Amino acid sequence: MQDILNPGARTHDPDFPNAPADWTSASAAATAKNEGITLTDDHWAVIRALQHFFAEDEAPSVRTVHDALDERFHGKGGIKYLYEIFPGGPVAQGSRLAGLEPPPGSVDSSFGSVQ
Repeated sequence: MQDILNPGARTHDPDFPNAPADWTSASAAATAKNEGITLTDDHWAVIRALQHFFAEDEAPSVRTVHDALDERFHGKGGIKYLYEIFPGGPVAQGSRLAGLEPPPGSVDSSFGSVQ
């Protein structure tokens, strides 16, 4: 019925309410696989957190996202732990897997980020 009333409308995955319209968990899993990562519950939690941060602030700074992730995952080791599960960087690689444009500076090799 939804297709008849609103053709072309996409229903959001309830597990990812802040996901970009063109993003799917299957596409994230495929991208992660290509990057040598098998997504775990913690990876999905980071993806959800990033999508939430970007839904509240369309252009957050890399520092804001970095600090928010560090605080959110403090109990597991914070940002150090996140670099273990996201070798390309939790902000840059995590944003890419979440279907988001990484914040400026998160993929700048001259800034010392991991790509």
